[in-house]
Amino acid sequence: MKKKLLLLGGGHAHLETLAALEDIQQRGHEVMVVAPATHHYYSGMGPGMLGGSYTPEVIRFDTEAMVTRKGARFVQGSAVAIDAVGKTVRLDNGEQLSYDVLSANVGSYVSTPFDEAPGAPVYAVKPIESLLNLRQEILRRCGEKALAIAIAGGGPSSAEVAGNIIQLVKAAKGTPPAITIYARSRFLHHFEEKTQARVTSMLTQKGIRLVQGDAVAHVEEQSVVLASGTRHTADLVVSATGVLPSRLFTDSGLPTGPDGGLSVNRYLQCSHHPDIFGGGDCIHFEPEPLNKVGVYAVRQNIPLLNNLLAQLEGTPLTPFNPGGSYLLVFNLGEGTGYLHKNSISFHGKLAFRIKDIIDRRFMKKYQAITKAG
Repeated sequence: MKKKLLLLGGGHAHLETLAALEDIQQRGHEVMVVAPATHHYYSGMGPGMLGGSYTPEVIRFDTEAMVTRKGARFVQGSAVAIDAVGKTVRLDNGEQLSYDVLSANVGSYVSTPFDEAPGAPVYAVKPIESLLNLRQEILRRCGEKALAIAIAGGGPSSAEVAGNIIQLVKAAKGTPPAITIYARSRFLHHFEEKTQARVTSMLTQKGIRLVQGDAVAHVEEQSVVLASGTRHTADLVVSATGVLPSRLFTDSGLPTGPDGGLSVNRYLQCSHHPDIFGGGDCIHFEPEPLNKVGVYAVRQNIPLLNNLLAQLEGTPLTPFNPGGSYLLVFNLGEGTGYLHKNSISFHGKLAFRIKDIIDRRFMKKYQAITKAG
């Protein structure tokens, strides 16, 4: 019996499913893919694109082309409501789409805890298109003056963005910027002290200033006001204050975890609505909370594909195993990085080179797979 598979998002957790679109349709099923843009960017290479290590084309997948080339239907838009009882999805343009099996890989958004005045020059680290806009603005202005750039947030994204702005301005032969990272608590507080100290030292050597224990509370056109009440000049502000899952599931009244992510079981399936699945940053994995890192989305690829097929065809589901520890590498700009896994950690050119090889290999693999057919 022919069934409808609806994929929301063309992100990392859906790549194997996108690559298998022809096979899914040959089994007699109809497939539709909804995504907010024609291309999907790999967020792990976003800071490198900002710094100029990669062009936008290198770090993105042509979602529309890969879907239509394989005979499925692509719809550009965003889901705003899921009716799990009626098995329909409403898009932002008002269109209603029906499904038999639904999979959500709609990602996350930057949670911005500060107020913004009209016209405030704020650029979030997600979506990646925002970093592309930031890059263009810095290039436009860095030859005129030493830009004062404020980065709100004390996590890895702040470190990567700061280091890659330095790389960008140097390559453009612009006036060195004055970059300040504002961390609400301790910088990189989720990491070991060794990691905090080493990354802080690397950023300090690049001339990047770090303010800890005082968050950005308000952004104006040319300044930021901190929670303490102090005001600092800021020509540009980058919001890297952490991410939260898409609001889609909360807005739709679906079961969610503490952060608003779609609650899924060990099969990546919503227990209350077994025809709904999910992967990546937008889910709350009930067996054990997972960090918002791309490695889990990549590991979910094949189990998610297998379970979508199983649900379509009434065969047993396969549990997803998150796996053990993963390699963590920060791209700190100018060809340098910081690498950590288990008891191993080091910094410098080799760390970035390892990340670069892994990222490029990942992109080439899936760009090639999704173009085939």
